[in-house]
Amino acid sequence: MTRSPHLAERAAAVAPDDLVEAFQRDGAVCLRGVLTSAEVTCLARGIDANLAAPSPRAIVASRTGDPGFFIEDFCNWQADTLCAADYRATAIDTALPELATRLMHSRTVRLYHDHMLTKEPGTRTPTPWHQDQPYYNIDGMQNVSFWIPVDPVRRTSTLEFVAGSHLGPWLMPRTFMDHQAKWFPEGSLAELPDIEGHRGSFPILGWALEPGDAVAFHMLTLHAAGGVDGDRRRRVFSVRYLGDDITHAPRRWKTSPDFPGLADTLPAGAPMRHALFPLLIGEPD
Repeated sequence: MTRSPHLAERAAAVAPDDLVEAFQRDGAVCLRGVLTSAEVTCLARGIDANLAAPSPRAIVASRTGDPGFFIEDFCNWQADTLCAADYRATAIDTALPELATRLMHSRTVRLYHDHMLTKEPGTRTPTPWHQDQPYYNIDGMQNVSFWIPVDPVRRTSTLEFVAGSHLGPWLMPRTFMDHQAKWFPEGSLAELPDIEGHRGSFPILGWALEPGDAVAFHMLTLHAAGGVDGDRRRRVFSVRYLGDDITHAPRRWKTSPDFPGLADTLPAGAPMRHALFPLLIGEPD
């Protein structure tokens, strides 16, 4: 794929060397002005189309009795949906792939998947502390997720991170609603510490954001988010990319998101060379 040199210039301006070093050290950084106003408009249109017609993969994540509403949806960039073209334009045609190659220190960039998260005004349900990678079907360290709001996000409603937690260990993934271990067997991974109960003991990062800003984080960085105030909604698009060392790690359980049939065509330990994960930057091996 031939990409405009202008995109690399934009990425270098948004993520200079000191921010790249911070990402490698802390596992999360704030990036200002990642998307142009036109790109934000495109993405907001896609999110609204997604909200109007959620896919079968969508999940209502707010608790019963919550005065707001929290919905998530996954893997729509190449689906037959109204939001697909706008999600595809955001994930592929902006400077996000160039930012990914800089932050990951990777020659190659593959698109992994997209994830829409919207909390309507007054949503109280928090997103609990967790790492993303234990829920996935991949191994390796060269990865990055971008969390991109199309609405202003207050510091109290933003995504928070524990700096340096991407360096390990892996922690037990549990269901958000009832805390069940549906992925790794009980006792096979360390348990999550009580971060909320001892916030002063952890190096917690978080930033207020404006439309066009983003946070970039490693898939092993511990993160969480609170609810939103009654006067503001929080529409977010998260897109995830894979680098040189990422390999397929089929699981015996349904991953989140799930890629049905992938294990039949992509062996364990193989690079993620598959049509589901297009190569955006770099030369195919």
